[in-house]
Amino acid sequence: MTDRALQHIQSLPSWLTGRVAARGRELLAHALAGEGLRLSHYAVLAAVAEHGPTAQAELVRRLEIDRKDVVGLLNDLQARHLVQRRPDPADGRKNAVSVTDEGRATLQRCAALAEQANQQLLAPLSATERELLITLLARLQRADQPGDQCQ
Repeated sequence: MTDRALQHIQSLPSWLTGRVAARGRELLAHALAGEGLRLSHYAVLAAVAEHGPTAQAELVRRLEIDRKDVVGLLNDLQARHLVQRRPDPADGRKNAVSVTDEGRATLQRCAALAEQANQQLLAPLSATERELLITLLARLQRADQPGDQCQ
């Protein structure tokens, strides 16, 4: 077994999914760089567009990233006029973050770029294989969340 240890490691699903994920992140990062954004910017912008106006604390919970990181990402997005912060009408101590029209346009471009990057990632697979892979990956991801039943 020891003479095939590396081969064994490289055949493990955890190894393979990690390598594929790294390639996917690389392709997506390259695509988003054309917009001057990182994946984390894209995720925050998408969360604000989908759930905004929203409090920064809610973004931290939704995205499961550090509060300081969210603040920095929002600062970047606000400097580019993609989001805006305004006092929350329900609680003046908090800011509500919302996406701007420019942010919506950027989000649409990023979505198209993300689709292109993922098409490139999945190019070796048939349409049926792509659907199956996505279904199986989603099932594995859901299984990691408490309270979800996978059958």
